[in-house]
Amino acid sequence: MPAAGTSTKSDERRRAIVAASIGCFAKKGFYGTTTHEIAEWVGISQPYLYRLYPNKEALFAATVDHVSVVMTETLVGHSPASGGTSDRTGPTSEAALDGARGAYAALVADRTILRFLMHANCAVGEPLVAEAVRRCYAKQVDTVRQLLGDDDAVRRWFGAGMLDNVVAVLGLDDIDEPWAHTLTAR
Repeated sequence: MPAAGTSTKSDERRRAIVAASIGCFAKKGFYGTTTHEIAEWVGISQPYLYRLYPNKEALFAATVDHVSVVMTETLVGHSPASGGTSDRTGPTSEAALDGARGAYAALVADRTILRFLMHANCAVGEPLVAEAVRRCYAKQVDTVRQLLGDDDAVRRWFGAGMLDNVVAVLGLDDIDEPWAHTLTAR
């Protein structure tokens, strides 16, 4: 018989908990969300949640790791070169950057993942969360470097991504004001 918390059913529950955690933490952040709320959302008891995750910090870190995987899969899946390592100079580099930005924009369009990531950045005072957020950034830097080719492209990606975050979280595509047009390049 497998040890407590290691069965296939436990793995399914972990996936359900992490999926629910994205939405819960996106709304109220690490500090405002209770494990009771997450357990209730998933339909499990809080003690069972603690059998699977020793504390809220470990659950949050696992959720950051999951979102990092989703981000990586989205970027690689929408890459014009399908994640290849061909030379990325000239127009090809701009096409790859545009493709990656489009994939990221689609990922954060409903704002849930974006808000979760913003809350993750705010919770780096918690050691496990800080480690998970650093792993997430490291993975994204490696992925973007593979897709776009060099460190300058990585920095441009992150700079453009910060602008995309502002546009998405504020819903600027729906704002008909000159300042919003400037930020959305309309």
